[in-house]
Amino acid sequence: MDGVGGFCQDELTELDPGTISVPDDRAEQRTCLICGDRATGLHYGIISCEGCKGFFKRSICNKRVYRCSRDKNCVMSRKQRNRCQYCRLLKCLQMGMNRKAIREDGMPGGRNKSIGPVQISEEEIERIMSGQEFEEEANHWSNHGDSDHSSPGNRASESNQPSPGSTLSSRSVELNGFMTFREQYMGMSMPPHYQYIPHLFSYSGHSPLLPPQARSLDPQSYSLIHQLMSAEDLEPLGTPMLIEDGYAVTQAELFALLCRLADELLFRQIAWIKKLPFFCELSIKDYTCLLSSTWQELILLSSLTVYSKQIFGELADVTAKYSPSDEELHRFSDEGMEVIERLIYLYHKFHQLKVSNEEYACMKAINFLNQDIRGLTSASQLEQLNKRYWYICQDFTEYKYTHQPNRFPDLMMCLPEIRYIAGKMVNVPLEQLPLLFKVVLHSCKTSVVKE
Repeated sequence: MDGVGGFCQDELTELDPGTISVPDDRAEQRTCLICGDRATGLHYGIISCEGCKGFFKRSICNKRVYRCSRDKNCVMSRKQRNRCQYCRLLKCLQMGMNRKAIREDGMPGGRNKSIGPVQISEEEIERIMSGQEFEEEANHWSNHGDSDHSSPGNRASESNQPSPGSTLSSRSVELNGFMTFREQYMGMSMPPHYQYIPHLFSYSGHSPLLPPQARSLDPQSYSLIHQLMSAEDLEPLGTPMLIEDGYAVTQAELFALLCRLADELLFRQIAWIKKLPFFCELSIKDYTCLLSSTWQELILLSSLTVYSKQIFGELADVTAKYSPSDEELHRFSDEGMEVIERLIYLYHKFHQLKVSNEEYACMKAINFLNQDIRGLTSASQLEQLNKRYWYICQDFTEYKYTHQPNRFPDLMMCLPEIRYIAGKMVNVPLEQLPLLFKVVLHSCKTSVVKE
């Protein structure tokens, strides 16, 4: 791989562990995702300025615990970033700055473990901000030594490792409708109720970035996006979803339909993998491992974007003909309620953004290329691929949506929410899925009609 999102490898210079400089002719076109100042490179996983890079490093190395005197939603800009250290560090974590890339002694060199951005849960962010994470790490190192730098928010559990005999086929993920890898997310804690990802809606109104500048799309970005688009199957879903007027759909019939839809979407993901421009660069074992860990997220992302008209149109019409019993309503779980609330929220976010097919293709590749999954044989290569498509997505959004400077971070901040929802959905009892989909689709369709 000679370049990443238009950056040639021989033009990249290591500044610090986890940091990469940007050539001068490109630096002017990029702004810090934390405060909007001029970015100087890829620091600890994201495009940022020297000031935010140094602040993040000092905060993590010195195990700082800050306090916000307001509502933990302070404006972050070049002029105001020093007014609230709590909100500045919070935004660093939310945007994906990777504390694992910092050497624990704070010195240059060494632990460049993961250059790409990381996606951690709100619960883990809260542990870091409160200082609880630092205490847990201290206890871990004293008991086990520096043998495992991973955390529940950054990777799947050990039980999610694929068998050695896995092959990339429809049998590599035993779906059987909505049968899922429950072990994958069993250790994930639930964040505070209703606290999704702060700043997703308010971020665009609080981050005065540099004025938009006319620019062209990097030729390499154009080429790679075209290749990603060629791998996509954007044809309408073939699963029949038309029901006669007056027909009452039963729970079993709706569940069977959801299973058929999931099967079709899964087969499309398998076909997509085989058409990826980097398919020959990774092993079948790695692809099987990646698909086993991300297929729920890929299906959810596609359902909320490129297939949303059918899902929130035809499927919503079918679910409207299903009437749950009093017992089904009474037994509906709290986890199911949380999934409903988050799905409705995420639907409105995507509806607001109007994600293009090109952005969807990039987001899908970024989410799929997760180097933190257990059992991978080429984690470093995945890291480079992830970084490549991260740059490409940013390059495209900044080129096409010049007057939406916060569009790229808004898109990227949706990915950890998708990952969290997909993880929670596997813990919802299967018999509750028909009611879950009925509520979500009805609420989303109704709200859009009112707009």
